[in-house]
Amino acid sequence: MKVKTKSKKVNKSWLNDHVNDPWVKLAQKEGFRARAAYKLKEIDEAFGLIRPGHVVVDLGSAPGAWSQYVRRKLSPEGAAVGALDGTIVALDLLPMEPVEGVTFLQGDFREDAMLARLEEVLGGRKVDVVVSDMAPNLSGIASADAARISDLVELAVDFATRHLKPDGALVAKVFHGSGYSQLAHLFKETFRVAKPHKPKASRDKSSETFLVGVGLKRTG
Repeated sequence: MKVKTKSKKVNKSWLNDHVNDPWVKLAQKEGFRARAAYKLKEIDEAFGLIRPGHVVVDLGSAPGAWSQYVRRKLSPEGAAVGALDGTIVALDLLPMEPVEGVTFLQGDFREDAMLARLEEVLGGRKVDVVVSDMAPNLSGIASADAARISDLVELAVDFATRHLKPDGALVAKVFHGSGYSQLAHLFKETFRVAKPHKPKASRDKSSETFLVGVGLKRTG
């Protein structure tokens, strides 16, 4: 019973923080599905990544806040609907409610068949920006979780090296802890510019940060 009581307290505390979170309130006000939109917004504004005419791939896209943000950036008027100057392809294991102008593929990014579908949709076009908010279901076993996180980031880097334009960019969610330094090193080996960035919209208690790579050192 003590464990359940503690769990209820934790859940209540999280819910209270969530309801009173200024980023959650702002997301609701501005029509974004999640506060995560402001993480990408801050990163985009810091590095100048996403511009009209771009081809953008959103990995781990559900519930769709990042796709919503990209869609507005590629709109001539910054609108959530209407004209779109660019291409957005989103992918996730989970279903995602449609975002106007976004092509959504549901499936596992780790599977060759899913990658083939993604490549088919791209139709041979090179990508300007890949954004990855992918994260595995965590088991609580640190070594296993670190390996799963690293696997997803390494897959995103591999995809980027094969599909990005030479001056393209990758944004990938990572977590501080075991395996982080290796992933940071991978970004430095792969990109001309490689920097970590923890947005203000990321919760203080969270160990998440984002690695940003711009300009491939070599193209595949």
